[in-house]
Amino acid sequence: MAAPTQDQTGLAPLPPTPKVDIPESRSFRFKNKVLGRPLHTDQLAHERLGKPTALAVFASDNLSSAAYATEEILHTLLLAGVGVVAFSYVLPITIAMLLVLGLLILSYRQTIKAYPSAGGAYIVTKDNLGVLPAQVAGVALLTDYILTVSVSVSAGVAALYSVFGGLYPYRVLIAVGFIAIIAFGNLRGVKESGKIFAVPTYMFVAAMALMIGYGIYKAVFGGGLEHIPLDSVQNEELAGVSAVGWFLVLHAFASGGAAVTGVEAISNGVPAFKEPSWKNASQTLVIMGATLGAMFFGISWLATQLHPVPEEGKTVIAQIAEAVYGTSGIGHVMFIFTQAATMLILVLAANTSFADFPRLASFQAEDSFMPRQLTKRGHRLVFSNGIIALSVTAAVLVIVLGADVTKLIPLYAVGVFTSFTLSQLGMARRHLRIKESGWRFGLAINGLGAIVTAVVTVVIASTKFLEGAWVIIVLIPILVWVVVRLNHQYEAEKSELHDDALEAAEAPILRRHTVLVLVDRIDRTAARAIQYARTLTPDELRAVHIAVDEVHAGELAEKWSHLALSRLPLEIRECPDRRINRSVLELVAEAAADGQTEVTILIPRREYKSAWHRLLHDRTADSIAKAIADVPHANVTFVPYHLTQSAKGQHIHKLEHGAVSGTAGVHGDGHSGNGSTGGH
Repeated sequence: MAAPTQDQTGLAPLPPTPKVDIPESRSFRFKNKVLGRPLHTDQLAHERLGKPTALAVFASDNLSSAAYATEEILHTLLLAGVGVVAFSYVLPITIAMLLVLGLLILSYRQTIKAYPSAGGAYIVTKDNLGVLPAQVAGVALLTDYILTVSVSVSAGVAALYSVFGGLYPYRVLIAVGFIAIIAFGNLRGVKESGKIFAVPTYMFVAAMALMIGYGIYKAVFGGGLEHIPLDSVQNEELAGVSAVGWFLVLHAFASGGAAVTGVEAISNGVPAFKEPSWKNASQTLVIMGATLGAMFFGISWLATQLHPVPEEGKTVIAQIAEAVYGTSGIGHVMFIFTQAATMLILVLAANTSFADFPRLASFQAEDSFMPRQLTKRGHRLVFSNGIIALSVTAAVLVIVLGADVTKLIPLYAVGVFTSFTLSQLGMARRHLRIKESGWRFGLAINGLGAIVTAVVTVVIASTKFLEGAWVIIVLIPILVWVVVRLNHQYEAEKSELHDDALEAAEAPILRRHTVLVLVDRIDRTAARAIQYARTLTPDELRAVHIAVDEVHAGELAEKWSHLALSRLPLEIRECPDRRINRSVLELVAEAAADGQTEVTILIPRREYKSAWHRLLHDRTADSIAKAIADVPHANVTFVPYHLTQSAKGQHIHKLEHGAVSGTAGVHGDGHSGNGSTGGH
């Protein structure tokens, strides 16, 4: 073969990289079939979005809350037994909530300008208030994202069974199915495409505009709007009239708090906007707030005119649409269109959490406050572990609470208003710290925003406490304690692994190296371990059998004597009490007794293709590795031998040319595994 020629630099070109044919695992083949071929990292870039498309992508969660906010206000008032008086309080409560929304819009405009790369509550709080408040904000937001999925899909299913009443008994199953579909789409790496998001979002906005507009037309030019006919039970509910106290008003206000969720989505996605990104994001935020405000007010106004009563099987917005359009042919078509648009945007709104929850979890994991697995991108360049965790948790909530929006709402707003408060406090602190141009105005906006959202948080927590808010109030501190404890563990590991790392790497090499091969039977696993041991060229190589069975030990010694291994005698180590770990520790101690010997213990280990095969063998190898973990200058290496099985049931033995090593140090990294060690 000709020698490689030199290039113009005078250096011989590198030989071509050899191609290695790696067999695909079952799990890899399954992912390929279900999720598609894996994406390369260079496909991660996102397309920049214009304002119309960005509104569709980021505003679906916020806009969709108009579908159920009025209903929750009404449900709270009517449940208290105030009768028809309830309808006179709907608009004032709606206006109060819209004032909070307006203040949040102004506050987040400040956040977007200050944090154009990403201005979520976690980032803002960590940057200005410190690590611990940031964990409170992060945990509160994570719980809110989970509840967003549960509430949105439950409300979407409600829109569906409001048209097809026969689906009501299957609402939980349908809601879980919606979660599974959205999770599957995200695991496949479905991008935040304008086409996917624009149609349902603008369809819903159009449906609400038509319904509210036609309702106003009928009220002004069509002789007025008649109250929705009620059955005898509903008439009884509205017959009573009782005083409305401040606590009830605050309770209803807390129920309408769901209307302002999703405001933060745009501040999280500023980098996705076309340049100037912060300016376009800020303008889109205002458009979103104005659109939601108009829809929320319009629906609440129609409710005061039509007097819909929340009931199982039909939502308030469905009752309003049916009353506005009537039951004629075109009216029924418009009713179906309204419900279809409502269902689509509500289900789509859940997708916002599937984008934000994994990203926020990855931020916290990068800061060592969440499991590191949440930082890894999966098969299709998405945070698969976060998506799976979100979908499973949201599905459990839907099942436990029966896909009932009214039961989910009390859990919903506590987390989001907590994060709002911390984010605004963080921005206020930033204005005081940096004192940029116009900081006094920013401080006034964010300071007022922090005060108002803190008051709303207290109102929601107190009025909804017994309805389920206590769960979140108790859960958030517990989760914060958990993530802080996890951080302490990660930091302790980091400190132990990194302190004096260079000195340890440059420490003097011990004079001698002894390799001990643990042998239980004479087969290919033992042969592979011995062959690998010889490549290490140790000063001393020993084959050792821990004799827990004298008969087996005698037979093994007899067979060994007939092998062409006379230069490597087999040592029989007695172990009458069957404590293998103790015998191995004594063996290592003897080998390293002079203080100048590095000891390597090679453990042959069979690897099995099928998971159920692994259940048939013990984990003695892992136990031995763990026992040796803290012994200085003692190292454990598993020497794998992979067994496969043919279709005819005949065993095919495959000898691998590599060992998986693990050094027994402070933590014993590399010792974990499963399968047999040939008896050890």
